[in-house]
Amino acid sequence: MSTWISVTLQADAARAEALSDALMDIGALSVSIEDADAGTDAEKPQFGEPGHLPTSLWDHSRVIALFDGNTASDELAAMLAEASGAAGLPAVPPFTTEEIAEQNWVQLTQSQFDPIRITDRLWIVPSWHQAPDPQAINIELDPGMAFGTGSHPTTRLCLEWLCDAVTPGCSVLDYGCGSGILGIAAGLLGAGDVMGIDIDEKAVEAARDNAARNRVTMRLQHSGVPVGDTFDLVVANILTNPLCVLAPAIAARVATGGRVALSGVLATQSQQVIDAWAPYLALEVGATLDGWVRLEGRR
Repeated sequence: MSTWISVTLQADAARAEALSDALMDIGALSVSIEDADAGTDAEKPQFGEPGHLPTSLWDHSRVIALFDGNTASDELAAMLAEASGAAGLPAVPPFTTEEIAEQNWVQLTQSQFDPIRITDRLWIVPSWHQAPDPQAINIELDPGMAFGTGSHPTTRLCLEWLCDAVTPGCSVLDYGCGSGILGIAAGLLGAGDVMGIDIDEKAVEAARDNAARNRVTMRLQHSGVPVGDTFDLVVANILTNPLCVLAPAIAARVATGGRVALSGVLATQSQQVIDAWAPYLALEVGATLDGWVRLEGRR
């Protein structure tokens, strides 16, 4: 059975990336950087609005490098010294080592994702699971590169809204579709015309694959292509800043008598979005979950 050696080194924000690159250069099989304060009061989330990346890594970073299990201890020590020097460190930072046995990584990863109940009517079911309720609407969706597996509070808030809002044959626009989960849910709930747009081509591809897997007809395109249609329902699960900037564009897609639901907004940011949308549509808080809100409006 193959084994690997996992080496965990401590580094500050200024040196973590350089150390990571140096470790790859000297033969590490993989390197990751984590928050050394994760799980404590000092933990710092690394989230940025689109177009505004985090300015730095964590003040206390943990650099984890994986090496071949046959690497001798003296050879490993020499490699760490070389990488530390290349990263501009005066000495090898404090580190620990751990032997990692070969595992069924696919099975291990899959075990972390269980079916998610949205309502009695709607479930999100990974492809490797049996549907807990075969009589419900079950969306088959595997975790992938595009955002949206149903586990995040903002996705749940939007899915709950769709369960209530979708009527047979209505039209739905999923603005910032990610994995396509909202548009797919709308189609399975009975919508007649479903469209998804996203700024990320990989998201568009993922949504197209997921829609096909769930046998949902869904028009998909890059957000750079103008959308001229209006829709009975518009849902956008993105972030506060883009929701504010895109308010005129998204609001224009809501048909007369149509409804809109926005999420990806923290409760503390809800008034900011309401104010940005005021010239186009009146919004109000429709629901909250774990510090996130769903804003709703009607034309």
